[in-house]
Amino acid sequence: MPNSAASLTINDGRLSAATWLCSPNHNERAAGMSIDTIVIHNISLPPNEFGACDANGMHYVKALFTNQLDWQTHPYFQTIEGAEVSAHLFIERDGTMTQFVNFNARAWHAGKSSYLGRAECNNYSIGIELEGSDFVPFTEVQYEILAQVVTAIYHAYPKTRRHLTGHSDIAPNRKTDPGDYFEWQKLRESIAEILKQE
Repeated sequence: MPNSAASLTINDGRLSAATWLCSPNHNERAAGMSIDTIVIHNISLPPNEFGACDANGMHYVKALFTNQLDWQTHPYFQTIEGAEVSAHLFIERDGTMTQFVNFNARAWHAGKSSYLGRAECNNYSIGIELEGSDFVPFTEVQYEILAQVVTAIYHAYPKTRRHLTGHSDIAPNRKTDPGDYFEWQKLRESIAEILKQE
């Protein structure tokens, strides 16, 4: 595995073991804004294709999040041309982790959204993208890595401990990810096991 999740820690908003690839698509959180929610997404570019890269070898998702995606490469890309989006973290099918935005900053992952009556989830959440789709199961290593990532976030941002949710939950009329194949119970049990062993 290209990077390891063993003993993950977060220092000054950066996740250990994650490759850093800065996205321009972020801004600062409002002064005093508390980080208290984690949002799980899925993404694949083109849709339902995994590991696809451009001519330079850059993963299409990484290209999207860094504004380097060639919109003419695929017909689907033309439908999202000009999109400026990001997530804090991207976990590929093999568990590779890439961080695009410091956790302390505001990534552009949720769009129009609301959680527990509070609008604009980007303001107070951390967004994690899993390489996947609504139509296939996620990999075991993705669950293992995600559980360790979420646990590290819990330690760094304790208010997130009771607020782990999906994109479909905060934008129910607009988004369906992480999808019906995402096993919330498996994730929660893995997190509980990690916390019990600490």
